[in-house]
Amino acid sequence: MECSIEDNKLSCSCTKTTCKRRGKCCECVSYHREHGEIPGCFFSAYGEATYDRSVKNFVNTILKKI
Repeated sequence: MECSIEDNKLSCSCTKTTCKRRGKCCECVSYHREHGEIPGCFFSAYGEATYDRSVKNFVNTILKKI
């Protein structure tokens, strides 16, 4: 499968725009998974803005529906 990095960058909701994995979704997901985290694009806008990529924060933001 071919990766559309430029298209991915346009729709990426992660606010860390300087990340070297931005637009490379496979690399991003792998990186965060290896670190026990969840990528920012899986979070609500509020949860993503906390920069806390932990599973605990992800669940908390979903439970709060923020």
